[in-house]
Amino acid sequence: MEKTTMTFDMQEKGMQTELTFGNLDVSSDENHGFRPFQLMVASIVGCSGSVFRKILQKQRMTINDLTITAEVERNPDAANRIERINLLYTVKGHALNADKLHKNLALSRKHCPMIQSVQDSIHIEENLKVIDLSE
Repeated sequence: MEKTTMTFDMQEKGMQTELTFGNLDVSSDENHGFRPFQLMVASIVGCSGSVFRKILQKQRMTINDLTITAEVERNPDAANRIERINLLYTVKGHALNADKLHKNLALSRKHCPMIQSVQDSIHIEENLKVIDLSE
C-alpha cells in the first residue's frame, strides 16, 4: 500500500499546504482559497478526465476536445454534504465512434481512483455528448 503525507498549516482564513506545483490554499471563503467541495469535485473530474484521455490515446482514438461539466447537488440538512455529481463529457472530433467512447468512459470509471474512493457515498452519474466535426 502506498502512503503519502501532506502537512497543512493553519492560516488566518483557512489552511495551506505546499505541494510540488505550488501552494494550495483551502478555505470556506473562496476569496481566500479553494472551497473543500470544489477540490473534491475537481479531484473527481480531473482524475476521471485524465484516465478517459489515456484510454483513448492507448486505443489511438483521436479527439479534438474534451470538456467535462459537473453539476453538484449538496444536502444543506446534512452539513452541506455532496450527495450527487452529474458529469457531462462533451467530446469533439472527426468520425468518432460513439459506442467505443461510451465503453471507454465506463472503463475509465473503473480505473479512476477518485471515483472508486467515493462511489459508495456520492452518487456519480456520467453522460456523454459526442460532437462529430466532420458533419
